[in-house]
Amino acid sequence: MLDFLQTVLALIVTLGILVTIHEYGHFWVARRCGVRVLRFSVGFGNPIFSRYDRHGTEFAVAAIPLGGYVKMLDEREGPVPEDQRHEAFTSKPPGQRIAIAAAGPAANFLFAIAAYWLLSVVGFTTVAPITGEITDGSIADNMGLRSGMEILQVDDRDVTSWRDINMRLLERAGEDSMVSITVSDGQGRRTLSADLDGWQLPDENPAPLTQFGLTPMRPDVPAVIGEVVAGGRAEAGGLQEGDRVIAVDGEPVSDWYALVERIQQSPGQTQQWLVERGGDQRSLDVTPDIRQVDGKEQGYVGAGVAAVDWPDHMLREVRYGPLAAIPNAVSETWSDTRLTLVAIQKMITGLLSPTNLSGPITIARVAEASVSSGFEDFVRFLAYLSVSLGILNLLPIPVLDGGHIVYYTIEAIRRRPLSEQVQALGLRIGMAMILTLMVFALYNDLMRL
Repeated sequence: MLDFLQTVLALIVTLGILVTIHEYGHFWVARRCGVRVLRFSVGFGNPIFSRYDRHGTEFAVAAIPLGGYVKMLDEREGPVPEDQRHEAFTSKPPGQRIAIAAAGPAANFLFAIAAYWLLSVVGFTTVAPITGEITDGSIADNMGLRSGMEILQVDDRDVTSWRDINMRLLERAGEDSMVSITVSDGQGRRTLSADLDGWQLPDENPAPLTQFGLTPMRPDVPAVIGEVVAGGRAEAGGLQEGDRVIAVDGEPVSDWYALVERIQQSPGQTQQWLVERGGDQRSLDVTPDIRQVDGKEQGYVGAGVAAVDWPDHMLREVRYGPLAAIPNAVSETWSDTRLTLVAIQKMITGLLSPTNLSGPITIARVAEASVSSGFEDFVRFLAYLSVSLGILNLLPIPVLDGGHIVYYTIEAIRRRPLSEQVQALGLRIGMAMILTLMVFALYNDLMRL
């Protein structure tokens, strides 16, 4: 129950921040265009809190925290007194209305730049993208990648972390062209390349690194118990924090990963564990519980590994000066933008499965995980989601900001607005499209659960 509440709270905080930024963009530009703003609401439904400023604008927090809106004086929504018509949104020229509509997405992009600038100035430590095991016959293997190489560039674009590489590879999914990776292997810098040959990611749980054949190098992780889940099979078997597992069923255990593999391969089967505790060795009987993973039974015992420190040679400190951080922040934001646009294009053309669409449940889970991971991960998640929100709202679909921009652009060209019948038809089509996308994204969320 506590985990559920934390997930919901993370979703509310995440959407609250992004919606406030988006709507503030509309609000700020509307005010400067002389439009009277009646209400600035974060959330839908009845306000649970509100106050008025000296301009008569109501600032409200509403009960349904899944969006927000800026309500402006508008002749389409009712009669406007003659002395206030110059403040109505509909009285403004098309250029100003386009600026007001575009201001929300623009605020999302500016927020992403500010977020990445902050991270660049504060600085952060990242795990160097040094390759571990390479899958035989994979694209990584065919291009000549070997264990111990540090990846510096993907397609001539600098990378400093496995996250960067993941994003670069996501952009290339479904393509037939060449991919190039620049590496350093202790003997110098060189560039390797291979043909993607229509490289595809699975519809469920796409993992670009794994499908490409890459495994990040990890430090040695001894099989030492760092956490025992209350009520789990590990506790029932007598395991304690600090126990070092030496052998399972008489076979030596080399590290934590080998122990996990032995557990997963023995669901419901009692194992004899030899552990070291306080300098003494003792034998314990542990019976892994059973769970279904991808339609197969898998064992687990409810135990976590003791934390290990990453060696210094596998860590990289990333920090920029205030001025140097600006182009880096713009570059990071453009990378997020490019990835989102490429993903949309590939979904439309069939190179990427629509099952990759995510809804509120996935957003909530990722938000909760990023909050738990720390400040850097949460800020990165906010920035990426902000870019996605900005792009989504710029799509030329009636109801969205992009649809309004199309209407006002046509009006500027024709010197007269589209008929109310055409706009009403567009509104119905746009609502149907958005509802369909929302239902499909929610279905994908439920399938992932």
